[in-house]
Amino acid sequence: MIQVLIDADNLSAPRLAALLRVLPLDECRVLAVGSPFALGQVEWPRGVRTVEAVGWQAADLLLAEAYEHDGEPLVLASGDGDFGAVVAGHEGPVLVVSDRPASMLRRSATVIDPIQDGLDALRQWFDAVLD
Repeated sequence: MIQVLIDADNLSAPRLAALLRVLPLDECRVLAVGSPFALGQVEWPRGVRTVEAVGWQAADLLLAEAYEHDGEPLVLASGDGDFGAVVAGHEGPVLVVSDRPASMLRRSATVIDPIQDGLDALRQWFDAVLD
């Protein structure tokens, strides 16, 4: 099962919507955390758990608490460097979805911007980890 952690405050609505279009939802556990405004900008499919969080780093803390350290694939929809240790220490394949990822995320993960790189790049990553 792919673990998907989404920081809705850290990505634009078009990038989030693009990711949601290609997520194999029946193969994923998805948690999206963010401000009511950010969460309200996207139509969340059934099965995606959304949690409102307001305040500096509130979303980061909730996502870090929800993170499960295992060997399964991890998708982090955020470019926030605060997740550098999570990404570097994860035992399975890691995808960071972001248009401006922190350098520590780029060192330890595949980075795809669904707007610049396209949906096929996302599909190829999911196909590879689900084989």
